Amino acid sequence: MKTTIEIKSIFGKVLFTYTNENATIKDAVEQAAKDGANLNGANLDGANLYRANLYGANLYGANLNGANLDGANLYRANLYGASLDGASLNGANLNGANLNVAILYRANLNGANLNGAILYRANLNGASLDGASLDGASLDGASLNGASLDGAIKLPIHCKWSHGITENNLIHIGCEKRTIEDWDEFFSSDKELETKRGTKEFKQIQAVYESYKAYLNFLNK
Repeated sequence: MKTTIEIKSIFGKVLFTYTNENATIKDAVEQAAKDGANLNGANLDGANLYRANLYGANLYGANLNGANLDGANLYRANLYGASLDGASLNGANLNGANLNVAILYRANLNGANLNGAILYRANLNGASLDGASLDGASLDGASLNGASLDGAIKLPIHCKWSHGITENNLIHIGCEKRTIEDWDEFFSSDKELETKRGTKEFKQIQAVYESYKAYLNFLNK
């Protein structure tokens, strides 16, 4: 018996329609991804997408709260601003996925492939990333409070602010750009900017600085 599945937006607009024998929401989303359909803001709350092939899917701003995406292929998928609160992505392939400002609060990402994924300002508070691979992933500005990272592979240097080295060898953390001498003076003082001293976030900021300092000092020997 043929079944019709409608994928609707969070506002009730029909984004994609799929009809087939005993069709499921997984079948519909897979076909939408294959067809390059625009699933911006799709409401897939609690959807069973176990091992779904969503290669390159456009799920910008989608509601995937509580969805089962275990083993799913989300290679280079666009999940910018998507909400995956409590979603399960155990062993999912998120290689190169765009997860900028995505909400992954309490998400299960154990064993997930996040190589090259972009997680700028993503909310990973309380998420489980045990055994996940993060080679080349960008976590600038991401929040990882209470996250579990046991056995995570190639976890990139992380702090809550973007960071790097400018052309004239200044180290920038967030909007602050300073010389090594100026940063040393700051960290040896009791001054604060926006992050309180003694917190995990402050320690991450200082650890990032010390890494760049060692890098520059070695190059300038």
